[in-house]
Amino acid sequence: MFAGGCRWFSLREKDLPPAERYALLRALVVLGRPWGVTVTVHEDIDAAVMAGAAGVHLPSGGNPEAARSRLPGALIGASAHSTEEASALLHAGADYVTISPVFLTDSKPGYGPAIGLDGLADIVAQTPGQIIALGGITAENAALCLSAGAQGVAVMGEIMRAADPRSAVEAMLREISGIKSAGTK
Repeated sequence: MFAGGCRWFSLREKDLPPAERYALLRALVVLGRPWGVTVTVHEDIDAAVMAGAAGVHLPSGGNPEAARSRLPGALIGASAHSTEEASALLHAGADYVTISPVFLTDSKPGYGPAIGLDGLADIVAQTPGQIIALGGITAENAALCLSAGAQGVAVMGEIMRAADPRSAVEAMLREISGIKSAGTK
């Protein structure tokens, strides 16, 4: 994945025992370093501190201020599912929020109604801060999320299910750079 161009990786392995999660996170931090990858972890602030990770991603209802006290200068993100929740988390000190699910997702079947591109655009328009689109993101729709105003996309299933994750990352980046290039002319 890193060789394919992935430059931000967030470890989401909540079911691993803490020692195994820390070991995996530490290995990812080391593997990502030569590529300039930002490696974060979901919820486990202790592991982020010990492994030298770049930050932490909190669940909805998480406390960015408390995370910041343990990880000063780190990247603090949080999950949100509405304009109100996103605004509150950003106001509380999150650097970014993920908004989900934008599309139906095989990674979390039955998880909330998909908000679609119009819902994403509405949240972006009403929320001052960095919004990352999440949920059902593919190479075919990632650029549409950026066109709707998201500052980035977070991808799980499309890469995890790929026979060749590197090629999947490369394909997604090609699609995204195509829209960015068209928008900068």
